[in-house]
Amino acid sequence: MKHYWLQWVKVARLMVGVKDYDAYLSSRRRFDPQAPVMSREDFFRHCQSERYAGKSVKKCPC
Repeated sequence: MKHYWLQWVKVARLMVGVKDYDAYLSSRRRFDPQAPVMSREDFFRHCQSERYAGKSVKKCPC
């Protein structure tokens, strides 16, 4: 049952543009174990800036 809950959380995060921090860590460690890694907070900010970079809310001139 716990497995399904974790999968749901992962899918929900991806739907709102938040990538999986644990997957990021394992990927970084796999390719370069000595590479610096972002903190969870920095990773979240990075994902948000990637998602919304260059996008602005345009108001309707109506």
